[in-house]
Amino acid sequence: MRFSSRALAIAPFFAMEFGKRAAALEAQGRHVVKLSLGEPDFGAPPAVLQALQRVAGEGGLPYTAALGLPALREAIAGFYRQAHGVDIDPSRVVVTAGASAALLLVTAALVEPGDQVIVGDPSYPCNRQFLSSFGADVTLVPTSAATRFQLDLASVTAHWTERTRGLMIATPSNPTGTSVTSTELAALCEWARSRGAWRLVDEIYLDLADAAPDGSPARSVLSFDPGAVVVNSFSKYFGMTGWRLGWCIVPDEMVPVMERLAQNYYICASTPAQQAALACFTPESLAVCEERRAEFLARRTLVLEGLARIGLPVPVPPDGAFYVYFDVRGTGLDAMRFCERALDEALVALTPGNDFGLCGGDAHVRLSYAASREELAEGLARLAGFVDGLRSSAG
Repeated sequence: MRFSSRALAIAPFFAMEFGKRAAALEAQGRHVVKLSLGEPDFGAPPAVLQALQRVAGEGGLPYTAALGLPALREAIAGFYRQAHGVDIDPSRVVVTAGASAALLLVTAALVEPGDQVIVGDPSYPCNRQFLSSFGADVTLVPTSAATRFQLDLASVTAHWTERTRGLMIATPSNPTGTSVTSTELAALCEWARSRGAWRLVDEIYLDLADAAPDGSPARSVLSFDPGAVVVNSFSKYFGMTGWRLGWCIVPDEMVPVMERLAQNYYICASTPAQQAALACFTPESLAVCEERRAEFLARRTLVLEGLARIGLPVPVPPDGAFYVYFDVRGTGLDAMRFCERALDEALVALTPGNDFGLCGGDAHVRLSYAASREELAEGLARLAGFVDGLRSSAG
């Protein structure tokens, strides 16, 4: 059987690979502390689970429209108005089978073979894989702790060419949990817009970002660039990873294109998931999600303090999401070997930075603090013993 060059070019997603290895160890009866996946341990808000039970008992669940349930599109638009002060016509909201499907549709709609698209390094690997699959020439722009591992205007202008057609930014970012400031993001978007390039902003972790110094919530890019394309998800803030439900917000002229693509690529997102997700936007569910966001802040403090005690430096503390990106060079191991041995010897699952790009990936490891405080404390204790053993053997 001959496989496509597209399929053969895609590297393994190490976060999932280490998750698979952790599951195999657990099947042997061993307790693995799983800090490799960005999967909140809370699950969906209670009202959403109750809604799903009610929907499941109602019988027929036909296809919805390809763009999603009208009521859900209206609820998402209302959420942006309430949470971020942005007025969006519900007709611009496209409900998708997870944020991955949103990225699939957007890249299919915007990318022509040979188009240069600028992406920061490190960044979530699946984003650039979608771009590459549709023939984009992805330019990974190295970032550093000095720019909080995010693109800035200087780095983008230095890599811009006459072939540049798009800019992809994630804020807050996976794997670093760091954000682009609103001022810098506005400058980046204006640079791209003025040159006729599209702006795709991954806001999956936006509602888990720290508030501004004045207490106001983190701003959506749509508050200053209404022509940007935004991708978001029910997976993180709402804790609904396995539900495979997301959305994107696109300019008016892009809606019919997205509709045709969705009709042909997957027909529609899951009907019961969409119907139950309406309960995400009740005051009860939003209050639950805000309590969980506060819990993530407490977990972040626990992890940062624990890594500092172990002597694993975090070059840039996160200000959103639920990830910490720490430096392993002082252990004498590269990131891949550190994660392999941490899993085999300490039964702690982590993700090597190699997943996220070429710039410093072999020196950094991502830890997800989406696990419970008890699991985080246990994982940090195991990592402390593991690192102490490395240093003892090296001495």
